[in-house]
Amino acid sequence: MTEKLLQYLWNYKIFNHFDFKDTDGFPITVVDFGKWNTDSGPDFLMGKIEYRGITLVGNIELHLHSSDWELHQHSNDIAYENVILHVVFSHDKNVEILVNKNIPTLVLQPYISESVLQKYNALESVKDFIPCEKIFDAKKIPFQFCEEKIIQKLDEKSIAIEQQLLQQKNNYEAVLFHNLAYAFGLKINADIFQQLAMNIDFLIVQKIRQNPLQLEAVLLGMAGWLDNPTDETMKLWAKEFGFIKTKYNLSPQVYPPKFLRLRPPNFPTIRLSQLANLYHREAHLFSKIISATNIEQLYNLLNTTRASEYWDNHYNFGKETEKKLVKGITKEFMDIVIINAILPLLYTYYKNNHESAIEEVLKLYTTMLPEANSIISEWKNLGISCKNALETQAYLYHYKNYCLHKKCLECNIGFQLLKS
Repeated sequence: MTEKLLQYLWNYKIFNHFDFKDTDGFPITVVDFGKWNTDSGPDFLMGKIEYRGITLVGNIELHLHSSDWELHQHSNDIAYENVILHVVFSHDKNVEILVNKNIPTLVLQPYISESVLQKYNALESVKDFIPCEKIFDAKKIPFQFCEEKIIQKLDEKSIAIEQQLLQQKNNYEAVLFHNLAYAFGLKINADIFQQLAMNIDFLIVQKIRQNPLQLEAVLLGMAGWLDNPTDETMKLWAKEFGFIKTKYNLSPQVYPPKFLRLRPPNFPTIRLSQLANLYHREAHLFSKIISATNIEQLYNLLNTTRASEYWDNHYNFGKETEKKLVKGITKEFMDIVIINAILPLLYTYYKNNHESAIEEVLKLYTTMLPEANSIISEWKNLGISCKNALETQAYLYHYKNYCLHKKCLECNIGFQLLKS
């Protein structure tokens, strides 16, 4: 038993019965269990009980042992003056100040099912894919679980996006550029690409976008790759980068991406070239995105994106490949870009401007194919059917933010399993 579990059981009223009695045998009727307080002070605020013919309204404090009241030094803390009930798992001593104030102590242990404790201990000790794997029941998934998780994820992402919007004076086009750079960097280079993009004034991108050579040169130069050119194309890029750097007083700081553990099609050289090509082709990209009414229109904005001709027979500088191959982007990569850059920004835009349109963002998720990876495979082994990207994104988010950290008491699936 932990204090957090005790609070959890009290908050969700998971007891065998409610014929509560205090340590002296007097009945206690809990009219209102109070509001769970996760900040400092009593654990539950504005509770209401009926005790010995009197109705009491105030705060409720929970501890594992009665003596914890004194251990935590609550007697001299003004925040605990309005406590009307002391709830404990076990009673090991009478607390003088509570006795003197006629504040009852309720011992919960007799009211808690042993099976609940066994399930919780199993969740805490297990090392399976998810803590509740051995008691998991796909039928216990709460109604609208996936929609709630996507909203939770998007709300978290929108906090960071709103900070970017503040820095960019509400320029959605600039923030889109930064977030597309993040998505094009994939997991290995996401942060590096975003830092690189944020260190280029977006006005410069807009001014040079019609010249694909210059735009690509700026991205490659800011990655630190053009200091020692080894072939004619690199020399041309280096010349253009030097010109732009001087003209617009670009930052001297560089952001070298990583190649380690990446397949050649995902090399940062290829991805930066593709990003440059996208912005060369598409002016006012965010305006076109908010005008899209379905997922196919978003795909159409991306699907002709390709690396420049130099990369047809290169993956890295100065090393030609035997075969020439146009380096376009795959449907799978477009999904990554849409999920990680476009939809969170759309959600933030609608939340701030057209809240009623948020539902349209969720619909876009449902029209995308489900992702395929090891985590989703594990969920499927547990009987979860993931039919679209909304569902796979929800279960990926839940696994990374709840299951991995064993936040079983904050999990709405865990709640259904514990109480059943």
